[in-house]
Amino acid sequence: MRAWRAAILRFADDGSALYEPDGLLVAGPDAQGRQVIRAVGAYATLAPDYAGVTIEHLPGRIIAPGFIDLHIHFPQVDVIGSPAAGLLPWLDNYTFPHESRFADEAHGRELATFFLDELQRHGVTTALAFATSHPSSVNALMSESQRRGLRMIAGKVLQDQHSPDGVRDATGQSLVDTEALIRRWHGVDRLGYAITPRFVPTSSQAQLRGAGELARQYGDVWIQSHVAENLDEVKWVRQLFPDARSYLAVYEQFGLLRDRAIYAHCIHFDDHDRELMRATGAAAAVSPTSNLFLGSGFFDYEGAQRIGFKHGLASDVGGGTSFSPFHTMLAAYYVGREGQTKPGITLSPANLWWQHTAGAAQALGLEGVVGNLQPGCEADFIVINPSATPLLARKTQQAASLDELLFSLIVLGDDRAIERVHIAGAGAT
Repeated sequence: MRAWRAAILRFADDGSALYEPDGLLVAGPDAQGRQVIRAVGAYATLAPDYAGVTIEHLPGRIIAPGFIDLHIHFPQVDVIGSPAAGLLPWLDNYTFPHESRFADEAHGRELATFFLDELQRHGVTTALAFATSHPSSVNALMSESQRRGLRMIAGKVLQDQHSPDGVRDATGQSLVDTEALIRRWHGVDRLGYAITPRFVPTSSQAQLRGAGELARQYGDVWIQSHVAENLDEVKWVRQLFPDARSYLAVYEQFGLLRDRAIYAHCIHFDDHDRELMRATGAAAAVSPTSNLFLGSGFFDYEGAQRIGFKHGLASDVGGGTSFSPFHTMLAAYYVGREGQTKPGITLSPANLWWQHTAGAAQALGLEGVVGNLQPGCEADFIVINPSATPLLARKTQQAASLDELLFSLIVLGDDRAIERVHIAGAGAT
């Protein structure tokens, strides 16, 4: 076993933050050999029980759960910061050309290494990721994630229409490839598979139907896609499915709404859509930096809380502008406050942090597994230095409450504040 002494941030079952200014975290193997949290709490209370365990003291540091990125595009690293008039031209001019490069397996392997380095540098220890339409892109990401011992969920993009050469796949083969990838990777070590239609316009009805059949056959895999991100996209879906009640209802029609189904954006919703999310167990991956960058709109936090469907935070790189969970949380604060197009609410710092850790785990159906530091959780955690920069140090030293401390980190923090990342209890950086 190993143990660390520092301030500790974790979350109660109701989402409230629990903070121990002088805490002890103990990790060790469970019956299956996984490195999990064995004990957590006040140092003075727990230390006598672990007198024989070497304790690493980290004064002035905060131990927190590793962040979870609920929606990110592994192949779009080189698309970050590309100017465009909106979502659809951005896809045509930048995303699809970059994704076509993944026909080269060597390119996929090189970018997988860079991508995972960036995630870990920013304190992200679990992600739900899109690959490309090329099966080798999934293999590259999964192989490197497995080598690092990461909990990674990913899938081959399904897109058999309204897509250019180089990224468009063939309906039948795309489904054969998806099933083969499920069998190869799902449940291996800490890896999971996600059935991944890009979005409704780029999949034929036959492909969506096949995706739904695979989702029924493999009930413990994930599903991921996009919905109601952009008004032009919503209009396009209405033209393709004029009889559907809404964009979201198209996914329901094909059996793609259930627990472990994660839909990015969910902006242009009404209460019927929100109730459908709640009823089916599907969850929203809120991507505020992407929505602001592409001018897509503002996620309605008031509606999500009022109706009560699952949601968590995501970077959406490369539509999003940063791998940093701090930047994502700050953008979510801005989005929540926007009150011209929807009711504006003020999200608490603890809630913002919860959305990127324990709340995201709940959305994935992995509560009690990752995203928290409760006994039994896998030992993925980060060590935060709240004095990483002069301004951050000056601000955090004046914090008179936990909310003030967390908000200072959200507003002023970046990768420099992530001093160390532990994957399953082992130091990764």
